[in-house]
Amino acid sequence: MLTLLYYIICLIVALVLYVASFIALVVCYPFDKKRVVVHTLSRWITNVIFGLSPLMKREVIGIENIDPNERYVITLNHNSMVDIICLYKIPLVFKWVSKKEVYRIPIVGRLLFMHGDIVINRASAKEAMRLVHEKGKEWLAKGASISIFPEGTRSKDGQIHNFKAGAFILAKDAGVPILPIVLDGTTTLTKHGLVNFRNKITIRVLPPIPAKEVVERDIKDVMAEVHTTMVDTLAEIRANSK
Repeated sequence: MLTLLYYIICLIVALVLYVASFIALVVCYPFDKKRVVVHTLSRWITNVIFGLSPLMKREVIGIENIDPNERYVITLNHNSMVDIICLYKIPLVFKWVSKKEVYRIPIVGRLLFMHGDIVINRASAKEAMRLVHEKGKEWLAKGASISIFPEGTRSKDGQIHNFKAGAFILAKDAGVPILPIVLDGTTTLTKHGLVNFRNKITIRVLPPIPAKEVVERDIKDVMAEVHTTMVDTLAEIRANSK
């Protein structure tokens, strides 16, 4: 019964803020090129989702590593759809790089479209890379960050697997820092459709790789460093939670 009530409240809030987001996009578009207002409304949606239960938590560790006035290429590990909504806890305006299938989800798909997120077709790697590079640089130039799952798909076993180079190429060409973030606990928010009202999600923000290093160093070296650091951090989070 509680799960059903939770879903109903979340749906009502999402519908109201969905309409508000559309109005905000139209009204604010001429002077809000980063779409900060739309992003803020989505943050409100996620605050409701995670705030209905006082025992449900999104803990951010390392928030001091974020400069809210900087734009980054954000790299995250990917375990579930919850990864997307939990990231709105961090103090940055960002655009997701997401597969086109996500945009078919009612409400969620339209919200992502209003955000200006970058839609890619994974069936065409070359075209996807071109779009990420082109649209990513456009948003970075406007002051927004770009969030990418460098594994390219969800992890089936909860571990962090090999990275693709797209995020790192974008950061190098745009001359921006890379901000690694490690997520844990996003697969346990629901089980068999029931909500875990005691769920805890850890969002660990790691020190960014400075723009100067990203530009000057070999992409493979930077990618290997970020991968190793994120793998080690995930292991540390899980060891501490036992």
